[in-house]
Amino acid sequence: MTYLKNRLKEMLIENEGLKVHPYKCTAGKLTIGIGRNIESNGITVEEALFLLDNDINRVMDELYSIFGISDFKQMPGNVQIVLCDMCFNLGVNRFLDFKKMIEAVKKHDWKEMVIQMQDSNWYHQVGDRSKKLVKIIKQLY
Repeated sequence: MTYLKNRLKEMLIENEGLKVHPYKCTAGKLTIGIGRNIESNGITVEEALFLLDNDINRVMDELYSIFGISDFKQMPGNVQIVLCDMCFNLGVNRFLDFKKMIEAVKKHDWKEMVIQMQDSNWYHQVGDRSKKLVKIIKQLY
Protein backbone atom coordinates (compact mmCIF):
# COMPACT_ATOMS: atom_id res chain seq x y z
CA MET A 1 0.00 0.00 0.00
CA THR A 2 2.84 2.41 0.78
CA TYR A 3 4.24 2.05 -2.75
CA LEU A 4 0.80 2.77 -4.23
CA LYS A 5 0.26 5.86 -2.06
CA ASN A 6 3.74 7.22 -2.80
CA ARG A 7 3.31 6.69 -6.54
CA LEU A 8 -0.15 8.28 -6.42
CA LYS A 9 1.24 11.29 -4.51
CA GLU A 10 3.93 11.76 -7.14
CA MET A 11 1.39 11.52 -9.96
CA LEU A 12 -1.09 13.91 -8.32
CA ILE A 13 1.64 16.46 -7.62
CA GLU A 14 2.75 16.19 -11.24
CA ASN A 15 -0.79 16.44 -12.62
CA GLU A 16 -2.33 18.93 -10.18
CA GLY A 17 0.73 20.94 -9.25
CA LEU A 18 1.50 22.14 -5.75
CA LYS A 19 0.32 25.63 -4.85
CA VAL A 20 0.74 27.06 -1.36
CA HIS A 21 -1.63 29.97 -1.99
CA PRO A 22 -5.33 29.69 -2.85
CA TYR A 23 -6.20 29.79 -6.54
CA LYS A 24 -9.19 29.13 -8.78
CA CYS A 25 -9.00 25.75 -10.50
CA THR A 26 -10.20 25.22 -14.06
CA ALA A 27 -13.72 24.61 -12.70
CA GLY A 28 -13.58 28.00 -10.93
CA LYS A 29 -13.42 26.51 -7.42
CA LEU A 30 -11.18 27.94 -4.69
CA THR A 31 -8.34 25.42 -4.40
CA ILE A 32 -5.06 25.06 -2.51
CA GLY A 33 -2.22 22.60 -2.12
CA ILE A 34 -2.44 19.72 -4.54
CA GLY A 35 -5.87 20.22 -6.04
CA ARG A 36 -7.69 20.53 -2.69
CA ASN A 37 -11.08 22.09 -3.44
CA ILE A 38 -11.53 24.04 -0.21
CA GLU A 39 -14.62 25.80 -1.51
CA SER A 40 -16.61 22.54 -1.65
CA ASN A 41 -14.67 20.35 0.78
CA GLY A 42 -13.31 22.77 3.38
CA ILE A 43 -10.84 21.27 5.86
CA THR A 44 -11.23 18.96 8.82
CA VAL A 45 -10.94 20.06 12.44
CA GLU A 46 -7.68 18.10 12.63
CA GLU A 47 -6.32 19.98 9.60
CA ALA A 48 -7.36 23.32 11.10
CA LEU A 49 -5.61 22.48 14.38
CA PHE A 50 -2.50 21.34 12.47
CA LEU A 51 -2.44 24.69 10.64
CA LEU A 52 -2.95 26.50 13.95
CA ASP A 53 0.01 24.69 15.51
CA ASN A 54 2.18 25.75 12.57
CA ASP A 55 0.93 29.34 12.84
CA ILE A 56 1.60 29.44 16.59
CA ASN A 57 5.15 28.17 16.03
CA ARG A 58 5.71 30.84 13.36
CA VAL A 59 4.34 33.61 15.61
CA MET A 60 6.51 32.51 18.52
CA ASP A 61 9.60 32.43 16.29
CA GLU A 62 8.76 35.96 15.12
CA LEU A 63 8.40 37.16 18.72
CA TYR A 64 11.66 35.43 19.68
CA SER A 65 13.39 37.45 16.98
CA ILE A 66 11.84 40.69 18.25
CA PHE A 67 12.42 40.19 21.99
CA GLY A 68 15.11 37.49 22.12
CA ILE A 69 14.29 33.90 23.04
CA SER A 70 15.38 33.99 26.67
CA ASP A 71 13.85 37.43 27.33
CA PHE A 72 10.54 36.35 25.81
CA LYS A 73 10.48 33.10 27.77
CA GLN A 74 11.17 34.99 31.03
CA MET A 75 8.19 37.31 30.54
CA PRO A 76 5.06 36.54 32.55
CA GLY A 77 2.83 33.99 30.81
CA ASN A 78 0.06 36.58 30.48
CA VAL A 79 2.37 38.84 28.48
CA GLN A 80 3.53 35.98 26.25
CA ILE A 81 -0.08 34.98 25.50
CA VAL A 82 -1.16 38.55 24.72
CA LEU A 83 1.85 39.21 22.48
CA CYS A 84 1.24 35.94 20.61
CA ASP A 85 -2.43 36.74 20.16
CA MET A 86 -1.68 40.24 18.89
CA CYS A 87 1.07 39.08 16.52
CA PHE A 88 -1.19 36.28 15.22
CA ASN A 89 -4.02 38.76 14.63
CA LEU A 90 -1.96 41.59 13.15
CA GLY A 91 0.80 39.71 11.36
CA VAL A 92 4.40 40.47 12.28
CA ASN A 93 4.76 43.52 10.02
CA ARG A 94 1.77 45.34 11.52
CA PHE A 95 2.78 44.15 15.00
CA LEU A 96 6.16 45.84 14.52
CA ASP A 97 4.31 49.16 14.08
CA PHE A 98 3.59 49.02 17.84
CA LYS A 99 7.06 50.44 18.54
CA LYS A 100 6.19 52.15 21.84
CA MET A 101 4.35 49.08 23.10
CA ILE A 102 7.30 46.85 22.16
CA GLU A 103 9.64 49.19 24.05
CA ALA A 104 7.33 49.09 27.08
CA VAL A 105 7.35 45.29 26.97
CA LYS A 106 11.14 45.23 26.81
CA LYS A 107 11.18 47.41 29.96
CA HIS A 108 8.53 45.22 31.63
CA ASP A 109 6.36 48.34 31.95
CA TRP A 110 2.94 46.70 31.81
CA LYS A 111 1.00 49.90 32.47
CA GLU A 112 2.66 51.56 29.48
CA MET A 113 2.04 48.43 27.43
CA VAL A 114 -1.68 48.78 28.13
CA ILE A 115 -1.62 52.51 27.31
CA GLN A 116 0.02 51.78 23.96
CA MET A 117 -2.38 48.94 23.18
CA GLN A 118 -5.33 51.22 23.86
CA ASP A 119 -3.81 54.11 21.89
CA SER A 120 -4.14 52.33 18.55
CA ASN A 121 -6.61 51.80 15.73
CA TRP A 122 -6.27 48.07 16.33
CA TYR A 123 -7.75 48.44 19.83
CA HIS A 124 -10.94 49.94 18.41
CA GLN A 125 -11.11 47.71 15.33
CA VAL A 126 -11.04 44.28 16.98
CA GLY A 127 -13.70 45.01 19.61
CA ASP A 128 -13.92 42.66 22.58
CA ARG A 129 -10.69 40.89 21.67
CA SER A 130 -8.53 43.91 22.51
CA LYS A 131 -10.41 44.58 25.72
CA LYS A 132 -9.85 40.97 26.85
CA LEU A 133 -6.14 41.25 26.09
CA VAL A 134 -5.83 44.53 28.01
CA LYS A 135 -7.63 42.94 30.96
CA ILE A 136 -5.12 40.06 30.94
CA ILE A 137 -2.20 42.50 31.16
CA LYS A 138 -3.89 44.61 33.83
CA GLN A 139 -3.81 41.54 36.08
CA LEU A 140 -0.06 42.14 36.37
CA TYR A 141 -0.47 45.43 38.24
